Amino acid sequence: MATGEDLRRIALSLEGTVEAPHFDRAAFKAARIYVTLAADGRTANIRFTPDEQEFKCMMAPEAFAPIANAWGRQGWTTMDLSKLGEAELTSVLTTAWSHAQPAKPKRRIAGPT
Repeated sequence: MATGEDLRRIALSLEGTVEAPHFDRAAFKAARIYVTLAADGRTANIRFTPDEQEFKCMMAPEAFAPIANAWGRQGWTTMDLSKLGEAELTSVLTTAWSHAQPAKPKRRIAGPT
């Protein structure tokens, strides 16, 4: 059973992650926010792609549910931390963290000079 403290420890161990307040939650971000932790430490909202969200919600509906708004349609998902082990939590945080990395600059193709 994972806890809010587990989430905080794992998220802050991911390169470039900082914690900051976000409304009534704690947000963890690299270039962008990838997870927010509820004040009670029991649930978190995590950034998945829509395909990842669909898969997680299908495979573990007791642990994952789409947020019921436009954010949810973009892949943001609520997770019940008590339904996750530490290994699963580490895996989903790493996945979400990868989506929050800065965009790579587009390569320029040199033209004739």
